[in-house]
Amino acid sequence: MLDFSAVLREMALQVDGDVSSWSVQQVGRWLEAEGFPDYVPMLCDQHRLDGQSLLSLREDDLRKPPLQMTVLGDIKRIIMAVHRLQSKNPSAMQDLGLTHSDGYPSLGTTTQCHGRPQHRGACEGTVVSRLQVPCQANGHHHHHHHHSPSPEAWDLSNGQWKDEELDPEYWKTALSVVYFVFVCGVTAFVMVIVHERVPDMRTYPPLPDIFLDSVPRIPWAFAMAEACGLTLCTMWILVLLLHKHRSILFRRLCSLVGTVFLLRCVTMLITSLSVPGLHLQCSAKVDLDNWGKVQRALTIWSGMGMTLTGVHTCGDYMFSGHTVVLTMLNFFITEYTPRGWYFVHTVSWVLNLFGIFFILAAHEHYSIDVFVAFYLTTRLFLYYHTLANTRAYQRSRRARVWFPLFSFFECNVDGPVPNRFCWPFSRPHLLKIIIG
Repeated sequence: MLDFSAVLREMALQVDGDVSSWSVQQVGRWLEAEGFPDYVPMLCDQHRLDGQSLLSLREDDLRKPPLQMTVLGDIKRIIMAVHRLQSKNPSAMQDLGLTHSDGYPSLGTTTQCHGRPQHRGACEGTVVSRLQVPCQANGHHHHHHHHSPSPEAWDLSNGQWKDEELDPEYWKTALSVVYFVFVCGVTAFVMVIVHERVPDMRTYPPLPDIFLDSVPRIPWAFAMAEACGLTLCTMWILVLLLHKHRSILFRRLCSLVGTVFLLRCVTMLITSLSVPGLHLQCSAKVDLDNWGKVQRALTIWSGMGMTLTGVHTCGDYMFSGHTVVLTMLNFFITEYTPRGWYFVHTVSWVLNLFGIFFILAAHEHYSIDVFVAFYLTTRLFLYYHTLANTRAYQRSRRARVWFPLFSFFECNVDGPVPNRFCWPFSRPHLLKIIIG
């Protein structure tokens, strides 16, 4: 049966035009059309609520001074009506700088057709609100594109839409893996080059270091650091397999780790430091021809640069690659698991910090190597996710120039990735018969 009140409200909105340009009187008419005439004197006449302030209205504004509304039902109904209005005006919300991180609904760039996301130029900067568009049998969309999601679809507990579907974009994930493997190959070859340039220990002894000069060397500590890394890697693989959006997570990991290691290649090539400990047998290998260098690089690449696999390198200082891996895995585990998983988060941080301590205790890196590696890794992780979650630069020309990899991988990811888990494999046919 046709809802004439809903039709009248839609007609009123179309007549009034852009909500952000509404006057106080137009807001009053909207309140009356939504069924809240009793609040027009307080909100419009007394507090002069116009279109921009209406779009920025939150539940706390109604509960706290100066409004101090006390009728819970009216508060909820007004906020649900405001949410519907916000969902229909994504461009105005973006122009006003009102994002979901400030408590507003996340108005994304994805339309959904019975749960299947269809991106419409999000990478080109076109903003399309998150609307539920019904599908027709002939493949065409229904003409009523402004049917907004119900207020119940908004999860107030975590500031996200419930049952959100994100396009996994497997082809981008495959490209990120290619990028990561390429960077690993470049890193291995750079390690061969810097090994040839290691300063002679007799001429250039280890540099003064507060930690290394104060703590005696523990011979087995570096193997323990790599054991911590392998444990973190196992935890991350389990999280990745069970996470609903595993493709996006894996793409982000490859992108970030590849970028940090590419930066590490640059720093290693620019400056060669003396070895941090006399126990290191780091004589320069200058007798290798080009094929020998390639073979040496393949050995480092296949062994992932780990002493547990028999790889021994020198000269790869400036900042620690082991610290990068430990810290990045820790941050991904804690970011993409629920906040209530305190045990997992505690174990992850303990492994990260103990791994860093073991690197220093083994005298395999200077203290500045570990400090710079931890700082750069954490900053890049936080900057990347801040930009991805707020979508502050994803559509800007500046982002495409300075962060091309980020803009390419994240242009269709609408805000924060929700931490939802599911079984990655389909149930065997026999199991389906037994348990249904």
